[in-house]
Amino acid sequence: MLRHDTGTHTGYSMIMSALSALTTGYSEPVRDPLWGHVYLTPPLAALLESPPFMRLFRIFQLGPAYCAYPGATHTRAGHSIGVYFLARRLAICLAERGAESWMSFSGVRSFLCAALLHDLGHFPYTHSLKELPLDSHETLTGRLIMTEPVKSLAAAAGADPEFTAAIVDTSIDSGDRELLFYRRLLSGVLDPDKLDYLNRDARYCGVPYGAQDVDFIFSRLLPHEERGVDIDSRGIPSVESLLFSKYLMYRTVYWHRQVRSATAMIKTALLAGLRDGTIAGEDLYGLDDQSLFRLMEEKKHPLFRLAGDVKNGTLYFEAAAFPFDEEKHRRLLDIGSRHLYEEALSAETARRTGKAAAGLIIDLPEPVSLESDLYVRDESCVFSQSSSAFSENTVKAFVKSLRIVRIFSPVKAKIPDSVLHNREKWVHL
Repeated sequence: MLRHDTGTHTGYSMIMSALSALTTGYSEPVRDPLWGHVYLTPPLAALLESPPFMRLFRIFQLGPAYCAYPGATHTRAGHSIGVYFLARRLAICLAERGAESWMSFSGVRSFLCAALLHDLGHFPYTHSLKELPLDSHETLTGRLIMTEPVKSLAAAAGADPEFTAAIVDTSIDSGDRELLFYRRLLSGVLDPDKLDYLNRDARYCGVPYGAQDVDFIFSRLLPHEERGVDIDSRGIPSVESLLFSKYLMYRTVYWHRQVRSATAMIKTALLAGLRDGTIAGEDLYGLDDQSLFRLMEEKKHPLFRLAGDVKNGTLYFEAAAFPFDEEKHRRLLDIGSRHLYEEALSAETARRTGKAAAGLIIDLPEPVSLESDLYVRDESCVFSQSSSAFSENTVKAFVKSLRIVRIFSPVKAKIPDSVLHNREKWVHL
């Protein structure tokens, strides 16, 4: 069972209060275009200059979204600074409302470091690598936090590196109540990660859908040692706004057809390289966007040309799109064998149309969740059973409508319905 240090830690006396850990020594400003001045302590600011964090400046937050939204060139580093800013505001808000009784100085500083470093192990090119047979980016983040120089820098900032890593990497087993509290703060319905990326991504893409009223949201949060945060009924519209915003951002930005095309092309190339041993999973750890493309340029594989096409903006065309059906398309969930169905679909399309149809790519987005398990304290129920219009079935309907199977083709041509409906020829149901 993980226990963070409750003794003297890097010069900070642990008899200091959690609130002082949030308010004392924050003298280093960083200018953020979304939140204005973000203040850090000098040791926290030193983390921004570490090589693992500097890599985040070389990773676009939204990967290929610039293909559809030219302004979407903001980085994982900017997002991470924003998450830290909101995490600190959130922690101050909750500490002032009673949470300080179970928050320690070291725990608070570990939480702030976890917020700042939560994407340290993130893969390049947004979620193109997410479904590949690789360690999760949370696991990679935990390892980096426990590796020099980040480990010593986090300790110098008043954090317990092991505790910090465990906040991010939930695979690290622990029954520590304070740790579980911070995990729920960092990953929940109204967490600082989501509140930053929705606002930030909407700003840079030039769309209105993601904007959230953070000030009002924080005013309605109530601390709970086991659940993290509760809300009162006046906060229900804020949760509704967030759920609908996330739905709209996925529908219009994150899963825009051009973004899905670029993502599918990169994923197809990497899967092929992993299958035949041209690359190993470890080759993909620690890369940024440009070094990912360099790796695929240097390695010799026929499908790695897709990376060059994406880099040059030559994307595949959408040849078909239809809602994902768990029963009809369940075999497509296995990304490792999806190439077999792509080959079968290409052959069937060529047979039916009399035209060559090689190189079709089947794209199926990973599952997405619209978290809505907040407890509404004055209504004594969870959000989905509250006075909100967003019932559990409504949320499920939103999620289901988002998941679209798309088939991309190197040539601009639609796949006939007769081919798509004849699934036994290519999905082998």
